[in-house]
Amino acid sequence: MPARELAEPYPHVTTDDPAVDAVRLLAEQNLPALLVLDSEGTPYAIVPGSQLVRQLVPEYVMEDPLLAPVIDERHAEAMAEGLAGKTVAEWLPRREFKPHYIGPDAGTMEIAAAMARTHVPLVAVVERDGDTGRLIGVVSAASLMRHLLQAGGHA
Repeated sequence: MPARELAEPYPHVTTDDPAVDAVRLLAEQNLPALLVLDSEGTPYAIVPGSQLVRQLVPEYVMEDPLLAPVIDERHAEAMAEGLAGKTVAEWLPRREFKPHYIGPDAGTMEIAAAMARTHVPLVAVVERDGDTGRLIGVVSAASLMRHLLQAGGHA
């Protein structure tokens, strides 16, 4: 089945949105990853939720995990306050999570391979028109698995 038929709408933010809106979207929609579009509506990044949680953990705790148990809720509030005034683009992890684009005619194996390579549970389906791209939707790991089960007669 081509990607255009598997692609679904997916909630997103833009690079210019407040970072706190991105966290709220991820939390309230129970999303596995954050889809970020640029100002022209082209996919900018797809970041797994675990990597966004990592943005909230101070570097010194990442370097010394023994500190984590002694951090109390007062420190957790300070981590959340670190989002204030930042845009999504400013808040995203330093390691870039550029979305892997697939075309609307990509097959299920190409979609699965893209997910496996990037370790991200979403793949953007983009219709290219010269230098610009229009987001058709995304294929999630869950929807890909559903399709594979149905195709194999295990639904």
